Amino acid sequence: MKIKKIDHVALATRSIEDATKIWKEMGMDIHYEEVPEQKVKVAMIKIGDSRLEILEPTAEDSPISRFLEKHGGGLHHIAVEVDDIENAIDELKSKGFRMIDETPRVGAGGKKIAFVHPKSAKVLLELVEAKI
Repeated sequence: MKIKKIDHVALATRSIEDATKIWKEMGMDIHYEEVPEQKVKVAMIKIGDSRLEILEPTAEDSPISRFLEKHGGGLHHIAVEVDDIENAIDELKSKGFRMIDETPRVGAGGKKIAFVHPKSAKVLLELVEAKI
């Protein structure tokens, strides 16, 4: 498994509008999207080769809603870009890492994603496949 770079750092919030205000005022380009499968609204802010992802829940049963109830917002996960997500999942599982997703699913931008459980990685870690 080859990790190419940090793809993005994700923050959970109750209001994308409030959370993106400072970035708008700094003149940053912000791409908005809704990901119904994940029950979230997403704001992606490109900063150099990486991105900042702001997540707002769209439903009470969204994973982000549960996170906000428990933690009140802030850092949600770190995402790393990999060349072959299926291979990365298999390799991590063979090394004893606990996966939330044992098969990839579709995330923001239509990319393949999978999450590594925070009890294994010490942080919620998202794998993002580089190719779409």
